[in-house]
Amino acid sequence: MKKLDSMLREVKVEEAIGKVLAHDLTQIIPGAFKGRLFTKGHVITEQDIPALLSIGKEHIYVIAMEEGWLHEDEAAIRLARAAAGANVSLTDPHEGKVSLKSTIHGLVKINKSLVDAANSIDQVVMSTLKSNTVVKQGQVLTGTRVIPLLVEEEKVRQVEQLAVLPLVEVKPFRRLRVGLITTGSEVYKGRIQDKFGPVVREKVAALGSEVIEQRLTPDESDTIVNEIRYFLEEQKVDLILVTGGMSVDPDDRTPGAIKQAGARIISYGTPMLPGSMLLMGYLGEAEVPVMGLPGCVMHDPYTSFDVLLPRICAGETIVREDITELGYGGLYNC
Repeated sequence: MKKLDSMLREVKVEEAIGKVLAHDLTQIIPGAFKGRLFTKGHVITEQDIPALLSIGKEHIYVIAMEEGWLHEDEAAIRLARAAAGANVSLTDPHEGKVSLKSTIHGLVKINKSLVDAANSIDQVVMSTLKSNTVVKQGQVLTGTRVIPLLVEEEKVRQVEQLAVLPLVEVKPFRRLRVGLITTGSEVYKGRIQDKFGPVVREKVAALGSEVIEQRLTPDESDTIVNEIRYFLEEQKVDLILVTGGMSVDPDDRTPGAIKQAGARIISYGTPMLPGSMLLMGYLGEAEVPVMGLPGCVMHDPYTSFDVLLPRICAGETIVREDITELGYGGLYNC
């Protein structure tokens, strides 16, 4: 605050162009308006001079910027530029804040360690969404600002030096061809209506992909294996989803059939609720992802399937560590 006071200077309004207003200025129009005409921190332009004179301001207090200091708007812009990666755009400063927005529908990736490092610098603010959030085009991903009206440039430089990798970027979704296998003799023989298909199709379509075919099978391991190989070898799909028969009951054959088909199993089970019985694996030389979906996918709006599917659609390979991390913060609606 003492440093800010030392940079205050009274000048004629005609000499204030390009300088930073040190305080709010109020305009009163009887019966029509009373409020701020200009706010503290506003950079005065030539077009502002008539308005300043109209409220009786022939002299005003401005901040005479010293070398090594930045106005909050410039600081926020530089922080945002340092943070921005692929498929990210910047807004103009508004009340000292710059927003980073997604230019596409995709999966936001936030480098948490770098964001934490930036926020550890005194007076720097970088507020983000959580990494791996599905975002729409135009959605705000991050807000950057500094706390004071003026900040030491060195603090912004520290963030710029941190940004050897993008702090915020958005991955586009690929258009996947998806094969869907629904197991269960009760569905196969028409005793009950399949409830998985419509839900899975909607979730897949929401990410820009398509279920090209759904095939029904009884609870027979060999039949399930054959359908998996059909999608892998004949249809050459990009993702195979197998629904039903995912619990630990003796007559639930789906996990064993996926393994029998030759899948490299990443995990059978996740520490997230709902969705703990999900299976994640990869098939063949092409490493086609295969997922065994638990029954909760039919009725719970957000499960482990909703966490992993966007990452697969964005071209990421799921590893065991990704599954392990689902437990922290992974308790939903239970």
